Amino acid sequence: MRLIRFGAAGSEKPGILDAEGRVRDVSHLVADYAGDGLSPEALDKLRQLDLDGLPVVDEGVRIGPPVGYVRNFIGIGLNYADHAAEAGLRIPREPVIFNKAGNCVVGPNDDVMMPRDCQKLDYEVELAFVIGKRARYVEEADAASYIAGYCICNDISERHFQTERSGQWAKGKCCETFGPLGPWLVTADELDVDNLGLWLDVNGERRQTGSTANMIFKIPYKLAYVSQFMVLEPGDVITTGTPPGVALGMPEPQWLQVGDVMRLGIDGLGEQRQTVVAFQP
Repeated sequence: MRLIRFGAAGSEKPGILDAEGRVRDVSHLVADYAGDGLSPEALDKLRQLDLDGLPVVDEGVRIGPPVGYVRNFIGIGLNYADHAAEAGLRIPREPVIFNKAGNCVVGPNDDVMMPRDCQKLDYEVELAFVIGKRARYVEEADAASYIAGYCICNDISERHFQTERSGQWAKGKCCETFGPLGPWLVTADELDVDNLGLWLDVNGERRQTGSTANMIFKIPYKLAYVSQFMVLEPGDVITTGTPPGVALGMPEPQWLQVGDVMRLGIDGLGEQRQTVVAFQP
């Protein structure tokens, strides 16, 4: 299934994409895709629906993030060897874990806002997965059963905050609008995530090209690893690292500027489009 949320920010409703790519409204049957609404039992009930009998949503409606409430938004850094190399950092022996703020999540086509004092705004196309049931001390062999689905994440970063202001990476990862997700959540039973192509363009210029086949740490291992250090709840998001081509890795970095347009996509997961806008008080 391809689960989608639509409508004004903060008032999104749940929907499902049908075989023709039309959004079907399921808000009279489902409260939201959040918490236990993403449990295996809830997803099984959705699979039984006859989509042909459900209302079709008008084209042009805003698409929101596919997860309704993100309590924990976890990033995995330096998970592609070629990205670590362009950043001048060694390949990590264990996954690098950092936090993004749950309230930085926005829709896949919403504007990305520069924070105050922004100097080095960057982009990162990433595959993210969403937790479907409570996960603590998960065994790697069992990890797949804890995943509700997968979506695109643009892990927006302010590199000056992240690397030059001392302390944790979270300083450059948590600003408003720094977590575009979607457009849809593809349930785990419908996607082989071990060899997906990823790409990102800025103003029509290809910046990033990669494949999930080049991940250092695969998704089952990452989920099991993170669950050793924190309890993951339904609706939590883990974003899994980016391939090379970010501005940080350029000899002369081309940081994002106001008016720049990003387009990005992952095989089977759709596309995003964001425009960079100035800080809005």
